[in-house]
Amino acid sequence: VQLQASGGGSVQAGGSLRLSCAASGRIMSNSPVGWFRQAPGKEREGVSCIDSRDGSTHYEQFVQGRFTISSDNAKNTVYLQMNSLKPEDTAVYYCAARAPQYGSAWCRPLSVKFWGKGTQVTVSS
Repeated sequence: VQLQASGGGSVQAGGSLRLSCAASGRIMSNSPVGWFRQAPGKEREGVSCIDSRDGSTHYEQFVQGRFTISSDNAKNTVYLQMNSLKPEDTAVYYCAARAPQYGSAWCRPLSVKFWGKGTQVTVSS
């Protein structure tokens, strides 16, 4: 299983970025996928998760209304549209395949089976 995140970059506060997570095989149709992030000196945390098997999504409170997760199973890709970015959103963002039993719920690092490589997001004030 391989997952590759891309789309990170540097933006000013209030700006937008769209992250993409390309996965090998048919993992998107078999496993829920999530976006996680880790800021310097902080623990990795869940951001948003999606289960394309039933279309359910979950957002952590600190991104609700600003971020949108979506998936394209035909392309084996999950996206994270990030709007109204804040400096505190600065982190390395990772996509990950999660254990099937969690669905889109419990969007926590402990639910992850396979981690992808991250992409840096930097938001300046």
